[in-house]
Order: sequence, then structure tokens, then C-alpha cells
Amino acid sequence: MAKKQKGSGHRTQVAKGTVAAAEQGGAKAGSRVSGPGEVKSFLYVGGRDCQVAHLRLIASKHGAQLIHHDGGLREAVSRIDTVLPSVDCVFCPIDCISHDACLRVKTGCKKFGVAFVPLRNGSKSSLERALQTIKDRNDEQRNA
Repeated sequence: MAKKQKGSGHRTQVAKGTVAAAEQGGAKAGSRVSGPGEVKSFLYVGGRDCQVAHLRLIASKHGAQLIHHDGGLREAVSRIDTVLPSVDCVFCPIDCISHDACLRVKTGCKKFGVAFVPLRNGSKSSLERALQTIKDRNDEQRNA
């Protein structure tokens, strides 16, 4: 599993928790993300190409824009570095991504202060749960 990230960036405060907790309504995906707590755009690295259209629908349902990178299959992994500064968070399904792409995403997220949310798998429901958890956490923080 992923380690808890230390420090905070200009756009995020990494919350306590683990990936499993995030996918089960828990915490790590609940990082505070830009502005009033809404994820406006996110990078999805890896996953299955056949699901990208479905993932875009889920993102739009949450009022966000999905930017997809295939994790190095056809696109250069270096492109990740150019996209990272412009997104609110990054989702990586850990079962469908190369080690190189995952490492590059994690170090880039630390560098730019972007929330890194590893997903247990590349399913649509996994992304849906993580986005809902972020929304719920930010609503709680706003109302507190």
C-alpha cells in the first residue's frame, strides 16, 4: 500500500487514512482540494482504455474534467509532468499502471502539491467512490 505523504502543498492537505479507507468511504481521497473543495479537473493515469469514456461520464456527473494518460503504453510518461500542475488531484488504479508511471506520478504530486489518490483497481465504481468521498469530506470540512 501507499505510504502516508508528509508535508502539504499549496493546493492540498493530505488527510489521514489509506487507499482502502478512501474506497470504502474513508479518508485519503478526502484530501482538501483547491478552492471551495471541488475537484474541477483530475488526471487519471493507467486503467483500461475501453473504460475512459465511462470514466469521463462519471467525472462530468461530479462536475469535473477527466484528463487521461495511459500510463506509458502509447503516450510518453514524461507528459505526466506537464499535466500535473494544472490538475487538482491524480487517480491511479494500482492494478493497471506501470511501476515507472506510478513512481513518476507520486513524485510529481509531491513536487507540485497535488493530491495523489491510488485506487484499488481500475473499475468505474472505484473512481465513483473516491470522487464521492472527496466531495463528502470537503462538505464536512466546509460545514465545520
